[in-house]
Amino acid sequence: MDRRIFLGTVAASVLAAAGALVIGDEVGRGALTATPPVLPTSRSHFVRRAVPDVIPAAADLPPHFFPPTLTKHPVPSGTITGLPGTGNYVALTVDDGVSTEVVRLYTEFAQKTGMRLTFFLNGVNASWTDNAPALRPLVESGQVQLGNHTWSHPDLTKLSSGEIADQLTRNETFIKNTYGVSAKPYFRPPFGFINPTVSAVARDLGYTVPVLWYGSLSDSGLITDDQLKDFATQWMLPQHIVIGHANFLTVTECFDFLADLIKQRQLIPVTLNDYFG
Repeated sequence: MDRRIFLGTVAASVLAAAGALVIGDEVGRGALTATPPVLPTSRSHFVRRAVPDVIPAAADLPPHFFPPTLTKHPVPSGTITGLPGTGNYVALTVDDGVSTEVVRLYTEFAQKTGMRLTFFLNGVNASWTDNAPALRPLVESGQVQLGNHTWSHPDLTKLSSGEIADQLTRNETFIKNTYGVSAKPYFRPPFGFINPTVSAVARDLGYTVPVLWYGSLSDSGLITDDQLKDFATQWMLPQHIVIGHANFLTVTECFDFLADLIKQRQLIPVTLNDYFG
């Protein structure tokens, strides 16, 4: 295992054991965080901007990013928190999909820039059905990859083997029926919580690679633009798997910042299928 990834995972375990507070993020092994920011005490402190009705299509604006040319690494045989090997690659992974608007704008961001994304979706959220017509072509082209985040986002470690299997199978069926692809072998356990039972059930279903992370935008809950940018600046680094969420509009207001940060650092966005195979 890459030494940085190993140390990051150890650090996360120490934080969890110490009861450290993780602001607006899924908590679990692989969930890394900086010193928690001081959040506003009132929602009035959050300045919301109007959601744009239309983002220019890819034909109107040249993409910033292009499909990577690389020698693929073997598909891992167990849990990953980062991209093995050396290079300047980064995998931005986006979870949940509570907001239809955020998923729509993520889709248009990908169309506009060529950004490559891996969505770990919960099929229970209507956003993945509502946005399927626009998102499906990106999935078919390989620019966007879909991973299994369970049907309804429970803590799998508290479920029976049958319930774990139902969560993964129901979501897999939804992904196949809606997008025509399988999410296997990649799944992300909600909250990053995993144990031998979860691993064994998932493996028996063909989900052999639990995907955790090595850095977070910390936006599963509501944070400010500046806070999200600070987390992005800290964690958008070579060989990192970074977790974000399609839950609140804040991230959509930071898309230009994220694209510019990736370009300035000469990072190459990849999906998991780009990197492994």
